[in-house]
Amino acid sequence: MRLPTITAAPGTPPCGPPALGDDGWVVTRHADVLAALTDSRCVVPPVADGPEGSVAWLRASVSRFSPPDRHAARQAVGVAALDALDPRELRLAAARLTERILGSSSEESVTRARRVPLLVLAERLGLADPAAAATEVSAVAAAYHPGADAAATRRADRAVAALLALSPPAPAEVTANRLGLLVQAADATAGLIDAAVRHGRAVPDGLATATLLAEVLRLDPPVRATRRVATCALNLGGQGVRAGDRLVLRFDAANRDPAVIADPDRFRADPAGMALTFGAGPRGCPGERHALALATGVVDVLRHASGTLIEGSRR
Repeated sequence: MRLPTITAAPGTPPCGPPALGDDGWVVTRHADVLAALTDSRCVVPPVADGPEGSVAWLRASVSRFSPPDRHAARQAVGVAALDALDPRELRLAAARLTERILGSSSEESVTRARRVPLLVLAERLGLADPAAAATEVSAVAAAYHPGADAAATRRADRAVAALLALSPPAPAEVTANRLGLLVQAADATAGLIDAAVRHGRAVPDGLATATLLAEVLRLDPPVRATRRVATCALNLGGQGVRAGDRLVLRFDAANRDPAVIADPDRFRADPAGMALTFGAGPRGCPGERHALALATGVVDVLRHASGTLIEGSRR
């Protein structure tokens, strides 16, 4: 089985020792990224709170951005919500919905299929109108990370308020962390689907979708980096990191580290499971199985769709 070579996306740094950049230490080697992800002295950057119902409030309430003393309890809320969902059922539901969308023969059908994981997950989490929720989640995702512009933040504030109205009754922090699952799934899972369709044209038809997704996560990850802050002086990859120094952990580079995987730019038929795209340690993504199940359901159908529809995903 001849598998393609996928070159790194523009802007992917080469693997090497941590290096100081404009935004802190750029960490690229697999061992160093893994060390930072699993070191309790490397914490997520703090975020500002805001009025309940705003995107700042949501950001400050979810486990993704929580300080260490609040992370575990908040992550447990998301884990409990995910534990009630069967990944196999999610995959089947995603496949069925994708088939219905493709059956419409619309030029936008492949684009609409990108939203399938969000629609399925919103329904399973009890939101009253999954289609409306998906639209609002997309607006929140555009301003989810700190630094969004004022217009995007205002749209996100309105979207958070709408999502709270669509959510089933629950304590505010519980609802926030359920919504956090949707926001995390919005761009990342859609990006994984896009990349799988794009790279899937170059791989043999017989390559399993699970293998295709695993290698796309490694070679063209939808999330290319994450950030940490050192709480005290530490040694990372032979470099002296000071307390307060910022770390930019580059998944896209670490996933191609030649010290870990031979011929790292080539698709593998037997993924080694070394991709760090879902994180690692206490903050590793608890929804990995669910996200992959949803993406698999969509991509399985897209891979068997007509050439016309697949070509439509290029536009």
